[in-house]
Amino acid sequence: MTQGGAARRTVLGAAVLAAGGAAVGLTAGATTASAATGGRDGGYRDLPSPTVIGHRGAAGYRPEHTFGSYQLALDLGADVIEQDLVPTKDGHLVCRHENEIGGTTDVADHAEFASRKTTKTVDGVAVTGWFTEDFTLAELKTLRAKERIPAVRQRNTLYDGRWTVPTFEEVLRWADREGRSRGKKIWLHVETKHPSYFRALGLGLEEPLAKLLRRYGRDGRGAPLFLQSFELSSIQRLSRLVSAPRVVLLSAAGTRPWDFELAKDPRTVADLVKPEGLKWIAGFAQGIGPTMDLILPRDAAGKLGAPTTLVKDAHAQGLILHPYTARNENTFLPAEYRKGTDPNAYGDAFGAFKKYFEQGIDGIFTDQADTGRLAAEAFRPGRGVNP
Repeated sequence: MTQGGAARRTVLGAAVLAAGGAAVGLTAGATTASAATGGRDGGYRDLPSPTVIGHRGAAGYRPEHTFGSYQLALDLGADVIEQDLVPTKDGHLVCRHENEIGGTTDVADHAEFASRKTTKTVDGVAVTGWFTEDFTLAELKTLRAKERIPAVRQRNTLYDGRWTVPTFEEVLRWADREGRSRGKKIWLHVETKHPSYFRALGLGLEEPLAKLLRRYGRDGRGAPLFLQSFELSSIQRLSRLVSAPRVVLLSAAGTRPWDFELAKDPRTVADLVKPEGLKWIAGFAQGIGPTMDLILPRDAAGKLGAPTTLVKDAHAQGLILHPYTARNENTFLPAEYRKGTDPNAYGDAFGAFKKYFEQGIDGIFTDQADTGRLAAEAFRPGRGVNP
């Protein structure tokens, strides 16, 4: 989920901007491409609230963006499963958090690809490694996925090499199969990664993504799918291609979306979360996905401070909020919810979830779907906080 990539196993039983948008170069509004698969207009409003979004699947338990991760997230009670999309050299969309794959596959062990290690500048940052855009899909399928942060999630390394890198089309087929077997729609949350970077390489993401969505009946307003991006021009472009619900991702307040940097648009995220910025976003999106710090800032000691007005202001514009990312490990938790001195041990994740949900958010990305589902159940209508 993070912009630019800077960085129990029990299955639950009972539960679970100122004006000036033209600077980005695209107009707001959407055109209906085709009828949705089931649902009705605004079908995302029918999801349980708070909605539990499996962040890259069940990344807390399995190597991210693998079918092992996606399947486990679904089995553990996630309402929506997330995919990040990057292209191959021959134009296929595959699921990786980043286009650099040295940290998430065994590519470094393949002597035949040693010469492809290189340094590229992606969204203004120099990155060294191997990149999906330098591999055909056939070549990429010879690699095996592995745990991205093995020092934090040592148990996940048990599953290194179990799965290949999935294509998004394979995910759509998997979701359809799971939907038929479970008798319900399987919701996806799909991010376009570095869209301006790839468009400059002639590998635009939005058009092939829209083509796949139309092919699999997930392009309408009631489609069981969210489209998301940190680049607002990508969301605007998608709004002209399909009508599926769209979410603008928002990083730290002082940052600028990369497409704003390219367009010399002076607005920062701090401008976009003001009422006028949210009103502008509501012209072409149905929600925002802010970093949790935009809702509950942390102080210098890592403790949560007073909440901002972002939830209230976004809801006033009809926008839902899907903030990121809730995790169980101490190293990711606010300071007051950490337990003990081991940064990789679990802290008071339920306490943190309770605080997040008390803000009125509509859903949350989490690496541990079972924890998120159990916490969310307590806040769902009719359950109360102590069911």
